[in-house]
This record gives sequence, structure tokens and C-alpha cells, in this order.
Amino acid sequence: MSSADRPADGTTFGATATAESSRGLLQVARRRQLLEALRRDGTVRVSDLTQELGAAAVTIRRDIAELAEQGVVRRVHGGATLIRSEEGPALAGALAVGGTVGMLVPSLEYYWPDVVRGAEEAGEQLGLSLALRGSGYQVDDDLPHLIRLVEQVGVQALVAAPRLDAPTSEHTLGWLAECGMPTVLVERSATVGSHHAVMESVTSDHVLGGAMAVRHLASLGHRKVGLLISEGSPTGPHIHQGWAEAAVECGFDPTSTVDAHLPSLREDLERALDDVLDACLRTGTTAIVVHADTEAMALVQRCEVRELSVPADLSVVAYDDEVAGLFSPPLTAIRPPRRSLGRAAVELVAARLADPGRPAHRVVISPSLRVRESSAPPGG
Repeated sequence: MSSADRPADGTTFGATATAESSRGLLQVARRRQLLEALRRDGTVRVSDLTQELGAAAVTIRRDIAELAEQGVVRRVHGGATLIRSEEGPALAGALAVGGTVGMLVPSLEYYWPDVVRGAEEAGEQLGLSLALRGSGYQVDDDLPHLIRLVEQVGVQALVAAPRLDAPTSEHTLGWLAECGMPTVLVERSATVGSHHAVMESVTSDHVLGGAMAVRHLASLGHRKVGLLISEGSPTGPHIHQGWAEAAVECGFDPTSTVDAHLPSLREDLERALDDVLDACLRTGTTAIVVHADTEAMALVQRCEVRELSVPADLSVVAYDDEVAGLFSPPLTAIRPPRRSLGRAAVELVAARLADPGRPAHRVVISPSLRVRESSAPPGG
């Protein structure tokens, strides 16, 4: 470990991680107590909670703000009030639902770990444990993983992100709809059967995210904002839609700029990036939205090789914000609400377990814009 990786107080990384884990457990326990007080009293005051929970007022306010963002509580003057199950996706009375939720995600390395952490946090608050399985973006059939969770693990509900472009996807969705247990899709939406019955889902508003990136760049004075997305990405079409709609809204023609896909084969990456930069120079494109972080960083590094300045010659906005803020220069990025997705999915499951007859819910959560050093006015 280099000196740059060591905490400033001289503690080891392991000790720091242990302390962070302890703080996380305390936070989960505190929020469970907060929710129990809300369930008991309906409305609580911060001044009362500081005594009951033994925490500072600023800590209680932060907990209330985050729970309000999740749709669990409503902030009122001096405290909070509970949102009942019929008012929102989070179930106020689900603290002791119990049971195990099976969770299937396509990756355990990128994007999805934060979704899983959010699901785990919600499970801690709602008395639900999590059983996790990973499949893969290239897996042709997700169903064996789901069957294993049901038959071998014995889960009572499912949160899943199956492939929707696989040949077996229709069969998988049909099985999920008929498996007889609460099921919530995460970052996926679908209908099933001849009547196109809606499956419960929690998704990021990636269309809005693509539009947010364009609007940010347009506000800086850019009139040609390009788009570069990873080939085969399930998120790409939604970002593309938002980019195209916002381009028209902001008064420029999306066909006059760069609209490109990066190949999935990494050996072709350098040539593909050169083609993108050549197209930017040819069309007068001064800014570009790139999905995802790794592709955005690769593009900036290619700009450096070609002596193009970021952001003076080309502003760059990354999409995903997994590591964009750690890059040099730190990249402006659109951040999907990964943890909130996991939390909301488990909350929907808990609500369904407690009230099997409730209407199907489809929850859409907005991403956020993080402005950093890679975006500036043209020539700035």
C-alpha cells in the first residue's frame, strides 16, 4: 500500500473498513428504531428522537432526509410523518415481514454492487435477508439461477434483472409471472401474457439522464453535443432517446453531430475512438456524452494522445459515475440512483408480501448530475 492509500491518521485500511462497517451497522439499527417510532406514533419530532435514539439532531435529520428520498417518510416541520403503504412504494408497517429475498443481477463487479448494497440496507430495515446470485450479460438463460434460488435456497420473493434480449427471455418472464411469489424487476420493465400484464419494476430514468447531460452542456453554450454509447448496452437506447429529444429541445439537430457506438471488442477500441474524434472535428462537435465511465476515460486519454484538450477542445460527460470522479481530470457525470434502486425493489417486495392484493407498482427514480472539471463553455 502506498502512502497515498493510507488514512491520514495512520490507521490501517482494514481498521478503517471495520470502523466504516460498524458505522453502517449503527446507522441501520438507528433507522430501524426511527421507523419503529414512526410506526408506533405516526409522527415524530427530531427533538424527541435525539433522546430516544441517543443520536445528534443533525444525524437524525440526515436519516429523515434519506428516508424521505426513498419514499418511506414525509418531512414535516421539526420532524417526520410516516407514509402509509397506499401512499407510496415503501411499506410503513413492513418492519417485521421476515423471510428471504432472492436477488439475481447480471454483474457482481460493475454498477450492480451498489444496487445490491441498497437492497441489503432495505432488507436490514424490513427484517428480510438477501440471497444473491450473479448471471452475466452474455448468459443465454437466466432461469436456472432463478429456479435455484426458489427450490434450493427457499426464498419467499425475487428481485431480478434478467436479460430481455435473450432467446429465452419470454419464457423466463412467463416463469417469473407464474412462480407464485412477489417478483420485482430492477433496471428492467416488462409485460407478460396476452393481456400484457405489467410486472412490478424499479428503474432509473435513463431517458431523463441522457437529457440532463445535453441540457447541462447546452447551458454552457454548446450547440453540437454528440453521443457515444457502448454497443449492446441495455441502457444505451434510453440514453439515446433522452439525448435526441433534448437536442431538439435545445435547438440543435442531432443528425449534424456525432452519434456513435463503441464496439464490444476491446482490440478495436483505439481505432474506434480515433474515428469518433475525427467525426467530432469534422462536424464541429464541441461536447460529447459517453456511456460508460471506462469508455469516457478512454476517450479523454485518446484526446491527450492527439493533443486535444478536455474541456477546451471537447467537453465530456460520462454516464454511470462509478469511477468518473476519480479520473484526472475528474469527469462531469450522470449518476443513476443505484442504491435507491435496490432499496426501492426490496421495499416493493415487502409491500407485496404484506398486501398481496395491492396494484402493481412501477417505480422510476431520477438520476443526478455531478459537475466536475471535464465540462466547460466551448473553448473554455
